[in-house]
Amino acid sequence: MDAPAILLMFPGQGSQHPRMAAGLYGSEPAFTAAVDEVFAAYDDVGHGEGGRLRADWLSDRPAVPLDHVTRSQPLLFAVDYALGRAVTAATGRPWALLGHSVGEMAAAALAGVFTLRDAADLLLDRVRRLARAPAGGMLAVAAGEDALGPCLGDGEVVVAAVNSPRQTILAGPLAPLARVARTLREAGLTCREVPSLTAFHSPMLAPYAAGAAERFAATPVAAPSIPLRSGYRPGPVTGQLAADPSYWAGHPVETVRFWPALDAVLSSRTGVICLETGPGQGLSTLARRHPTVRSGQNAVVPLLPPRAGTAEADRTSVAAALAVVRERGTVLSGRPGR
Repeated sequence: MDAPAILLMFPGQGSQHPRMAAGLYGSEPAFTAAVDEVFAAYDDVGHGEGGRLRADWLSDRPAVPLDHVTRSQPLLFAVDYALGRAVTAATGRPWALLGHSVGEMAAAALAGVFTLRDAADLLLDRVRRLARAPAGGMLAVAAGEDALGPCLGDGEVVVAAVNSPRQTILAGPLAPLARVARTLREAGLTCREVPSLTAFHSPMLAPYAAGAAERFAATPVAAPSIPLRSGYRPGPVTGQLAADPSYWAGHPVETVRFWPALDAVLSSRTGVICLETGPGQGLSTLARRHPTVRSGQNAVVPLLPPRAGTAEADRTSVAAALAVVRERGTVLSGRPGR
């Protein structure tokens, strides 16, 4: 069997919650240093925005709701990136990276596609643009993409993410999305709202994302120093794709194809440890459905608790996850434990 390989999975919109991973702040040195760097970068490029973001991150009652685009996206980036730095410090260079939605920006920064300062600048520019969009929402449906077409109506509601063969995320304006939700429930399908005040990964954001490509075009990029799987295109993020401004600028509008990307990674080898490197356990739940995980060829480990909890719960969960990674690594590689 192949030697173990760590795949870092970075969650995106919908996984945010108050004080996500805040229990690690001040107690986990690598995480603390990295998240401080992110907020400093936000301050540098955003005229003090880092301080406001930090205050809302650490508050039980943030001044701006965490589901708002100006909070969810930059704070998810900060937490994902800082956790990625902390895990890398603890376990060494990961085998590969895969991000969901804004999680791909965190993965790209970790892989050196963008400097941290440039990634912070591009992300704040993105959320300022998208904050002007009309209110929208997102809906998780327990069904495959192909089964939903007849229920989507006139095209205002679209497939935003393909998370697994049995979970699809829809997005669109509030009223049409509510109508589609009623239709789906009447058809016997299970639906739940995704925490978002914006219809991410839908065409309704296209007018507000316009102009972002020029910002990306003016930003230096590098080929990923760690293999980075695209969540939007088949295959990896190559140096050529990383240099395409339209690729990054199109993320808020394009469909996330997480399951095809994960399937390609997990079908390529055995001995993979999928380590969810962000708040919640949504991506872990999806990855556990993969045949190679169900058969024991690959494994899934969430880093943080499934929902908001105490600071001690954050610290305990991370310590336990890293211990499991070390233990699973020896088992998956066929080596005896030490």
